[in-house]
Amino acid sequence: MRHPLLPRPLMFCALAFAAAPALAQAPKAEAMAVPVHISPELAAAVAAPTRTPANMIRDKYRHPAETLAFFGVKPGDTVVEALPAPGWYTEILAPYLAAQGQLWVAQAPGKGVDGLKAKFAADAKTYGKVKFSEFPIKGEAIADGSADVLLTFRNVHNLIMRGGTASDDAFAGFFRALKPGGVLGVVDHRLPESRDSADEKTSGYLKRSTIVALAEKAGFTLAAESEINANPRDSADWPKGVWTLPPTLSQGDADRAKYLAIGESDRMTLKFVKPGG
Repeated sequence: MRHPLLPRPLMFCALAFAAAPALAQAPKAEAMAVPVHISPELAAAVAAPTRTPANMIRDKYRHPAETLAFFGVKPGDTVVEALPAPGWYTEILAPYLAAQGQLWVAQAPGKGVDGLKAKFAADAKTYGKVKFSEFPIKGEAIADGSADVLLTFRNVHNLIMRGGTASDDAFAGFFRALKPGGVLGVVDHRLPESRDSADEKTSGYLKRSTIVALAEKAGFTLAAESEINANPRDSADWPKGVWTLPPTLSQGDADRAKYLAIGESDRMTLKFVKPGG
């Protein structure tokens, strides 16, 4: 049965081999139509009855089927999900990869990993094959060059806000874990390029150029990007940053209807590739 919020296969625009400041000599990026095929296996995983109902309600904002199809995740892949707690995408990836592939979750010690372990223990049938790794990824559990795809959803802003070498260490680990030709998929809240970079430290939003620079520094190449998770109603200048909007609604009842009407944040969806494949 098709998920009620899941659209049929569609076409959308992406930028292939997008130019960035660090790639000033690269050919000019061109918008091109990229066919996105939502396979029956992926549709079934998105519609899985084991998903949390409250998470499924958010599909209209997070577009999981289209996003995973854009990143090219296949049922037989070895996939690493970095910092997945509390497991929104894990609920889809675990059943999708269970029969043929392998899902690793890379989570730092603490409440996040404890919550994931409890979630998995409560449903061993769905999560029994999922393996845990340290974060940042250092090759101690996930062998270097072993992953087909590495995904991280709405996490890079936290690494930037943490400061120090957190973001560099994370992207270096992503690069080591992936096979040559492997894909790094990143989704995060988008800050307009014209805004003060200081906003990245407090708002939860990041400039596209910041993520591209981090990935390129680690050795990745930007292969494509999609607007599937864009929200033009989000101006990214809210009283409590991105947490003003749903699902957090940090302002409580103040202007609640306004923020609900805006919906969840404007997000960039960036696909990087490790050279050499």
